[in-house]
Amino acid sequence: MPLFEIETEAHIIISWADDETAAKAVVSDAYPQEKILRLTRRPRDTWVISKSALGLLPSGFEQEPQRPCDTARECLARASGDKLHAIRLYMHETGDDLDRARKVIESNMVMGW
Repeated sequence: MPLFEIETEAHIIISWADDETAAKAVVSDAYPQEKILRLTRRPRDTWVISKSALGLLPSGFEQEPQRPCDTARECLARASGDKLHAIRLYMHETGDDLDRARKVIESNMVMGW
């Protein structure tokens, strides 16, 4: 079964589906109010997200990658899933700026905390 990437107005959905019609049905079931902007059949059966694209690696790959997940997940747990409160907690814990804290918290929310 192929893997599809489906971009809507507010989401990027990665889903297994038999064909494009089935992939569109996934979106209409989950987000019926959203218009599909792009639908792509992935050439492989895996999906990779670059940590550097999410802002989760320090500049230069010669350094060990930062591991914000534990801190971000702890902040999300303490904030009971409230994104704004978790961002504030993360900023306080790490000293990171608003943009970096937002990226880290949001990426951890997507991964499931």
